[in-house]
Amino acid sequence: MEITVMKNIMGANEEKASELRALLKDKKVLMVNLIGSPGAGKTTILENTIAALKEKNYSAAVIEGDVATDRDAKRLQRFDIPITLINTDGACHLEALSIEASLAGLELDKIDIVFIENVGNLVCPAEFDIGEHAKIAVVSVTEGDDKPSKYPLLFREAEAVILNKTDLEKYTNFNRQSFMTDVKNLNGTAPLFEMASMDKPNIEPWLGWLENKLKSVRES
Repeated sequence: MEITVMKNIMGANEEKASELRALLKDKKVLMVNLIGSPGAGKTTILENTIAALKEKNYSAAVIEGDVATDRDAKRLQRFDIPITLINTDGACHLEALSIEASLAGLELDKIDIVFIENVGNLVCPAEFDIGEHAKIAVVSVTEGDDKPSKYPLLFREAEAVILNKTDLEKYTNFNRQSFMTDVKNLNGTAPLFEMASMDKPNIEPWLGWLENKLKSVRES
């Protein structure tokens, strides 16, 4: 009985995700899903990314997923962009149905990129297709180098990997070679972007990837 129910839930979610992708294709909007542990730096990455995109005259919106509170959403308000907050009340991931409701409240004709900051979790969000064009695995050096091997599904599913807080690496026992090897073995095609947490975050390679991805969506 439980297996049947789960199959029904997953099937309905995948159907809705396909509908969302069709909508985004029609509107020529890129949607990316940032997945990482609490404290990996997802919101800081969004702050730096949105600021840089605004300088390049791209318009962005954010769907913010949190178990509780609106603190991350409030951090992004200063950019004067559309922000939708989804409090899951304990659920460990976002689903396509909640993304559909969030997109319905956005003027997609005026938006280039929708960023989803998923609930802080390396397991559940990787299992659910929510209509995004790409899942982005976000991990920080302060979490340890074993995350790809411990949470392989996310890194297999990711179209790109962000290694964050590299400026703090000297204060940790992070094994860079082990991390890189694990990522390559799980997903040899995903680009890996290294970012500092505070000083000179070096997001230009990541921005270039987003621009190319957006171009691909517009040409599809």
